[in-house]
Amino acid sequence: MQRLVELHGGTVSATSVLGQGSEFTVTLPALAEGTAMAAMPSPVLSVGVPLRAGTGCRVLIVDDNLDAAEMLATLLNLSGHEVRMAFDGPAGLQAAREYPPDVILLDIGLPGLTGIEVAERIRSEPAFSQTVLVAMTGYGQEADRKRSREAGFDHHLTKPADFTELEKILAAVGAGPARAPLR
Repeated sequence: MQRLVELHGGTVSATSVLGQGSEFTVTLPALAEGTAMAAMPSPVLSVGVPLRAGTGCRVLIVDDNLDAAEMLATLLNLSGHEVRMAFDGPAGLQAAREYPPDVILLDIGLPGLTGIEVAERIRSEPAFSQTVLVAMTGYGQEADRKRSREAGFDHHLTKPADFTELEKILAAVGAGPARAPLR
């Protein structure tokens, strides 16, 4: 994350107090009024691959951890993607129907409907046949990966997910045929 923020002229700092959690501060420069976006350099993925025009993805993040979802949405926006969020299973299904995404980043342990149930419902609808489903979850055992594959997920990332790996998935979706699994 720090590299991505620095690529945009920003800084990242962290503080922690024992027993009270951690605080992360991301500072980014604001555009001056009247600054043309065309004059800005094109965003760069942290793996060093420039985003080409039209390669950003429509991404839906479904995660009941509001802070984690918002941080991920910020990073993805900075990388040139259009992002929406939902915070439980039923809201995730509704958001997908209202905002047809290229990629859904879906937590498995969701309230209302689990991520597995959401994935199975998404895969049962023809409108989502090309949508790439990525499990982003704390469940990382082989049995969990098998279950996510059976539910129709294309990728399974264990939290905390490697942002570089996520960028590779999004770059593949933005550059070519949807649902081309990387591994």
